[in-house]
Amino acid sequence: MPESTTHNSSKSLWPIGFLISILAPVVVAVLIYQLDSFDPAPIPGLTQGTVFVPKRNSRMLHGSEKIGVQQLLGPEDIAYDPDSQVFYTGCGDGWVKRVTMADFVVENWVNTGGRPLGIALGRNNDVIVADANKGLLKVTSNGVIELLTDEAEGLKFKLTDDVDVANDGVIYFSDASYKYGLKELVFDFLEGMPYGRLLSYDPSTKQTTVLVRNLYFANGVAVSPDQKFVVFCETTMRSCKKYYIKGERKGSVDKFIDNLPGFPDNLRYDGEGHYWIALAAENSYPWYVAQKYPFIRKVIAIIEKYVGRPPMEKNGGSIAVDLEGKPIAHYHDPGIPIISSTVKIDDHLYCGSIFNPYIIRLNLTRYPAVDSA
Repeated sequence: MPESTTHNSSKSLWPIGFLISILAPVVVAVLIYQLDSFDPAPIPGLTQGTVFVPKRNSRMLHGSEKIGVQQLLGPEDIAYDPDSQVFYTGCGDGWVKRVTMADFVVENWVNTGGRPLGIALGRNNDVIVADANKGLLKVTSNGVIELLTDEAEGLKFKLTDDVDVANDGVIYFSDASYKYGLKELVFDFLEGMPYGRLLSYDPSTKQTTVLVRNLYFANGVAVSPDQKFVVFCETTMRSCKKYYIKGERKGSVDKFIDNLPGFPDNLRYDGEGHYWIALAAENSYPWYVAQKYPFIRKVIAIIEKYVGRPPMEKNGGSIAVDLEGKPIAHYHDPGIPIISSTVKIDDHLYCGSIFNPYIIRLNLTRYPAVDSA
C-alpha cells in the first residue's frame, strides 16, 4: 500500500515539474529583459528596399586570391602609395603593416599600441591613421608616431574610424561613436542612437572641428577629386552623404547615395571616376526587422551581453559608384562575412576586413561584374 501511494504521488507531481521546467526560463528571461537598462530607440527613415545596380558579380571569391595569410590579422583599411609601390594597412595586433606590391612581402612597420583602422597618405610622406583606441595619429616616414587629436567639443573619441586628406592638408575623419568603443560597436547599432560625428583637423592651426553631428555610426570618408566636398558613410542608415567644404554650399549636407544593398564601411576614390564603397554585410531581412523593432534589438543585446549572439553578417562586398553616386557594379559573395575596405589598384580590387587574417585580391578584368538579371 505505501508503494502505491508513492507511485501515485510521483505521477501527480510530474506535470508540475514539467511546467516549472518550461516556465522557469521564460520567467528568468522576462525578468532579465525588464531589469536590463539597455534601451534601444526607434531608428527613423529605415527602408528595406535597395538601389538597382546594373552589373554584379555575386561570387567574387571565385578566382580571388588571399594576400598575407596569417600575417595580416584584421587588415581593416588599405592605403596605396604608387610612388613607392607599397600599401599600408592597420591590423588587429596594433601594427601598421607595409606590403610591397611586387611580391606581397609583409613588413611590420610601426605599432600604434591601439587598433589602427582607417589609413590615408598625408603630406611629406606621412601616413595618417584613425586609431579606434588612440585617436587621430600621424606617422612620419621614419616611423615616429604623433597624436594629432583625440577629442572635440569636450567629447573624447571612442571609435576613430576612417580618414582622408585634402590637397590643402586638412584631414577629414569620422568618430563612429562617442559612446561605444570598437569592442562594443554592436551595441551602437542595437541602441539606434546617432552618436557619430564627421570632423576635420587642420595641421596648420592644430584645430579640431566637428562638421556634422548626430550620425548613425559615421564611417567611411573620402574627399572628392575636385576638392569641393567630402563623401561620408552612415553605416546604420545604409547611406552615404556629401559635406561641402568649398563653394556656395560650404557647410551643407546633401545626399550621395541611399538604400545601399549592404551596410557601408570605408570608401575610396580610385582616380578613374569611381568610388568603391565597402559593404560590410548585406541588408538581410533579419537585420531589417531588428532595426525596425527596438524590442528585438534589446533581445539581441541581452543575448550578446550574456550568451553571445550567432553571426548575422554575410554577403560582404563592394559597390562601385560614379562621381554623382550612381551605382555601376556590385561585387559580393555569400562566403564573405565582413568586408571593411575596398581599394582598386590597376585592374585588381583589394578587400580588407576587420576580422579576416588576409586581404582578398580579385582581378576585375578576368572576373568582371556582368549585367544584372
